[in-house]
Amino acid sequence: MSITTIDPKTALIVVDLQKGIANLPNVVPPMSQTVASAVVLVDAFRRHDLPIVFVNVAGAAPGRNEQPPRAFSMPDDWTELVPELDRQPHEHLVTKRTWGAFTGTDLEAYLRERGVTQVVLSGVATSIGVESTARQAHELGFNVTLAIDAMSDLSAQTHENSLLRTFPLLGETGTAQAICAALDRRHA
Repeated sequence: MSITTIDPKTALIVVDLQKGIANLPNVVPPMSQTVASAVVLVDAFRRHDLPIVFVNVAGAAPGRNEQPPRAFSMPDDWTELVPELDRQPHEHLVTKRTWGAFTGTDLEAYLRERGVTQVVLSGVATSIGVESTARQAHELGFNVTLAIDAMSDLSAQTHENSLLRTFPLLGETGTAQAICAALDRRHA
């Protein structure tokens, strides 16, 4: 479903657009496009004085899986947001250690304190951090909007699966421009 409305109290959540992930090769669509679209959203939310939450990931949740352990050390700037986002001191930062941004963080409390009823999501990876956060937001009763041109994945197949099959079940989808136009109409 395309975007029908933007709630008066909507927050932008930008997931894992950080230096350590932004430099990964072969993401689909290219990270430069995702970052550029995310910046369009950030600028619009700032213009309308709406909450912006930046999320970074600094580790992994405990537990076994079938993937071989990765033996690499994270560079010192791994968790730093990409500079294009130009995070301002008053904008909220959530550091997560799981796929979804709500688990083990203050994200829900931050949004509830501000009366937020809708979240717009962008970031990386479409099928992991963004989708997990969207699922959690939906389960918590937030209206969910997904900026489909402001997210990337490591796999074209998983990216497409999220966009075509999962996201329409969780909320509304649209481009950054369509979301910004809806914001402008709401706050005109």
